[in-house]
Amino acid sequence: MKKKKCVAMLLAGGQGTRLYALTSRAPKPAVSFGAKYRIIDFPLSNCINSGIDTVGVLTQYQPLILNEYIGIGEPWDLDRTYGGAHVLPPYQAKHGGEWYKGTANAIYQNIHFLNEYDSEHVLILSGDHIYKMDYSEMLREHIENDADCTISVIDVSEKEASRFGIMDYAEDKRVLSFEEKPKEPKSNHASMGIYIFKKSVLVDELVADEADPKSSNDFGKNIIPSMLAEGKRMFAYQFKGYWKDVGTVSSLWEANMDLLGEKPALSLNDSSGKIYSRNEPLPPTFFGKNAKVDNCILTTGCEIYGEVTNSVIGEGVCIGEGTVVENSVIMNNSVIGKNVRISYGMIDENVEIGDGATVGDEKSGKSKIALVGRGNKIAAGAKVAAGEIVD
Repeated sequence: MKKKKCVAMLLAGGQGTRLYALTSRAPKPAVSFGAKYRIIDFPLSNCINSGIDTVGVLTQYQPLILNEYIGIGEPWDLDRTYGGAHVLPPYQAKHGGEWYKGTANAIYQNIHFLNEYDSEHVLILSGDHIYKMDYSEMLREHIENDADCTISVIDVSEKEASRFGIMDYAEDKRVLSFEEKPKEPKSNHASMGIYIFKKSVLVDELVADEADPKSSNDFGKNIIPSMLAEGKRMFAYQFKGYWKDVGTVSSLWEANMDLLGEKPALSLNDSSGKIYSRNEPLPPTFFGKNAKVDNCILTTGCEIYGEVTNSVIGEGVCIGEGTVVENSVIMNNSVIGKNVRISYGMIDENVEIGDGATVGDEKSGKSKIALVGRGNKIAAGAKVAAGEIVD
């Protein structure tokens, strides 16, 4: 069989506790985004757009939704005879089995997958970021530098820096230091959680890390600092495009709002790489005679009878007469009754909101997003306050 130049390993097993009700019944990478996508569509699409056709998707928490959604990888052109998309849950091996203990341990438990395709390099990805990126450019720099590991970096504000792994690097991009979530950051160069390793180096590091009883088996906390201490060739790849860590309700709301306007911060319709998703064919959206829509993203299968402003509306959503939706995100197949008001709200999939109900508060702004979790029913006339979470 032909040797693969680079295989991707996509970490998609996180619970995403900071998304609260959105992830009580679904893993974070499966959360809806941008009306017709799920978060995991972005790294999967980036892979195929970058010429990487072999992707291991490591699942753990609530795996069934992702298993069904990814299937054999057909929407992303990852249904290959040799390669393609493979869902890799924790499994019971001959000598026992266990849940993934950390990001590094998850890859360690799947070294057999890397050996199956005998790749020269391994791309490690997270399944909870919104961005477009050509990984082939990063791989090119990685090979040119003869790097043992290349870390994708984005510059963040000083205020945000303590939330990330922060590194300092020389003029030639060689990494000089790395610190995971420092209280006093030395720079604003933040790790994006995207790594490319030489496969042989990665396997050695994972085996050594697994043998260390004190390790938390994490790339940022253990593998990267250990490699630096060993003097390995480690380089930064500077990324300058749009990238958003959507690990909180407010950041997910902000990322959806970034799609709006004449010049959106992230365009899903430009030529910089199409984002693919699995969608059922639905009829065109229907607009009632009193419907008003301004600065919104809507997709197919909706029925709009009320007023919708500055909002992102998913597939199959119905918004009743007299209802006002503003600065909000409503996900697939939710039904909003008549004379409802939703301001700075996030409504998950398959939610029903009764006539005359109120969700959120226009005065609260984005600091207090009202969240209604998947499958909930809000009674007629009920009020979900700004910042309240209904699960």
